[in-house]
Amino acid sequence: MTVTPRVFWSIALPVIIVFGGGWLFLSYLSDGLPSLEELENPRPPFATRVFSADGVVIDRFFEENRSRITSLDSVPRPFLEALLSTEDRRFYNHWGVDVRGVFGVLVERVLSLSISGRGASTITQQLARLLYLTREVTITRKLREMMTAVQIEQRYTKDEILIMYLNVAPFGRGAYGLQSAAMVYFGKIPQQLTKSECAFLVGTLANPTHYDPRRSHGRAMYRRNVVLLNMVDAGYLDEGEFLDMKQDSIFTQSRTRSAGIAPHFVEFVRQQLREKAERYGFNLYRDGLSVYTTLDSRMQEHANRAVMEHLLPFQEQFDRRWNWNSPSRRAILGTAIRIAIKAHPEYTSAPNADAREVVAIRLRGSKRFVDSVKHILTSIQVGFVAVDPQTGEIKAMVGNAAMDFRYGLNHVTQITRQPGSTFKPFIYTVAIDNGYSPAYQLSNEAISFTDGSGKLWQPRNFGGETGGMYSLRAGLKNSVNLVAIRTIMEIAPAEEVVRYARRMGIETPLRPVPSLAIGTSEVVPLQIISSYGAFANEGIYAKPFGILRIEDRDGRVIENNTSEIREVLSKETAFIMTSMLKSVMNGGTGSGTRRWFHGPAGGKTGTTQDYADAWFIGFTPNLVAGVWTGFDDRRITFTGSYGQGSVAAAPIWGRFMKYVYTDKRIPLKIRDFVMPEGVTQEKICVESQNLANPFCPHTVVEFINSKYFPGYCTVHTAASSPDNISEPEERTIEY
Repeated sequence: MTVTPRVFWSIALPVIIVFGGGWLFLSYLSDGLPSLEELENPRPPFATRVFSADGVVIDRFFEENRSRITSLDSVPRPFLEALLSTEDRRFYNHWGVDVRGVFGVLVERVLSLSISGRGASTITQQLARLLYLTREVTITRKLREMMTAVQIEQRYTKDEILIMYLNVAPFGRGAYGLQSAAMVYFGKIPQQLTKSECAFLVGTLANPTHYDPRRSHGRAMYRRNVVLLNMVDAGYLDEGEFLDMKQDSIFTQSRTRSAGIAPHFVEFVRQQLREKAERYGFNLYRDGLSVYTTLDSRMQEHANRAVMEHLLPFQEQFDRRWNWNSPSRRAILGTAIRIAIKAHPEYTSAPNADAREVVAIRLRGSKRFVDSVKHILTSIQVGFVAVDPQTGEIKAMVGNAAMDFRYGLNHVTQITRQPGSTFKPFIYTVAIDNGYSPAYQLSNEAISFTDGSGKLWQPRNFGGETGGMYSLRAGLKNSVNLVAIRTIMEIAPAEEVVRYARRMGIETPLRPVPSLAIGTSEVVPLQIISSYGAFANEGIYAKPFGILRIEDRDGRVIENNTSEIREVLSKETAFIMTSMLKSVMNGGTGSGTRRWFHGPAGGKTGTTQDYADAWFIGFTPNLVAGVWTGFDDRRITFTGSYGQGSVAAAPIWGRFMKYVYTDKRIPLKIRDFVMPEGVTQEKICVESQNLANPFCPHTVVEFINSKYFPGYCTVHTAASSPDNISEPEERTIEY
């Protein structure tokens, strides 16, 4: 039979395409595999160093306790049994890839119609991923992992593979390797671990953070028991032993290394690096990176000092005024005690409901336990950050009152709270940008209306006073609520205010209602503090950031960062608003800061309802900084006027600025804000709001945007003035 060329190519071409494509794909996969030299000499771990902008190493990320296992004789047998029964039961029978296991997982996923579920990676595959490959979740990476595992099996014995794995496996809390994990969690060497502790450590390998008992003791014990069941199933443990050990609770030690001078900033950076590790494929704890940050270590020292000098006596003042006598406060305490009991390790590890109730009764009767709950509830918290308004570089950060602990809630970046009167500058910014001068007057009379939900809202000033007319400058200077509300209702529409706030860096939801004028929509402290930088920086907003550059161990740049910078206000509006915020500092609600800092500055205080939150945000031409103080439980509030922003928050700002500007090591000079060409100072008639003429009885000198230059007063003329007119009264503005 003769095969025609057409028939031949119709058969040969698909075969060539399939085999050619397969060969190209295998070549592509091979390019990502470790070399023979890398297989025989795995990379040693190097610590990642975190640098401040002034060249100080502010922290290191590394594997805790680097002593290594050299022989399986130093590994307790129960640990090996727990590991093999849970992670790789056919470890001594496969050649790097467990084909039966892979097939079983595929069948399981097909039957369950799910692509997620348990994995089938062998210990050798896990070792390949830890030593040579990235952590990206792709089919290509999985295939390279399998190919590398086969290469490892060809190079090393099974025991050597186990030893390598036990020296690099991640157990959480910065512990890599069994030797490190035993010390970090239990303060022991591996040979001293109990069977239950061995099962616990093996259990953490699935997800070290998720199964950390500090995060969820109950979840950690559940995972430990799963490992014990695996040991029963594999024949390493009998059911009697399992039932006995199932009742045991695990208590790990809380030993931590020094938190350094900027623990909350470093953790803020570490969380970003963890996300970047997925993108760039580096290991934060092993690859010896150099991370260059925006932080100034000298400013950070001053921030720490300012916070502690204020908080220590202020906490004592609060403690003297607080009690648990009222029914509402006792209810708060009762709820907190119930929550704390349910999170207690003894409660979560109790075997049944009766045992849990016994634990609960004992804890409720423990004065020490109840006092610890009270202490947590009534601890004053703080969030402080300083930012360069020109560049957006974060220069100092204190995210928590616990300065020796890095993993607590960061009150600069991780909370949202009502800003109170610190939001008012956005309202007045819209008014100024709409052409109104700071001398424009609005009524301070009482007002009431429905708030959109049908409820009647009757806003009040802080002191309850009403009456008279207030200029925009005076309304902001003295933080008059009714004037701010009339501003948003009459000359600065709420929808426009929301747009301006968005442009200036506020990303949280803002309700365009009149109450927005007094800060009822919640914000992130870092966002509202950095937004004031637009006033200091002539209308230019620089988004705050903390990482300048990341380099690998050989100095090659992995990532370079600069701020996202945009113009959000005209120079004229920014300057006029700055002058109004300077009035707040000079005779207004922020004048208390002048006890410490006397240089040119603008700022604003803020206090929310029932003294729940105290704020102060202020700026100089080259530094913007802000403070929030309050409590983690929002039902706990300051008990009186000492909880105002001017008392509870502003002193931290004043101290910080004093220490920074008097530190000769820091190249910051005190300078004033520069008036742009489009702004002039003019004499304004108080009554008509126009340029004053010689007959105007009451005038004020005020800044005017030339774009909105007013006409001359027509209310006061020679004809309307009495013959015995006295010398006109002129007021100048302190700004």
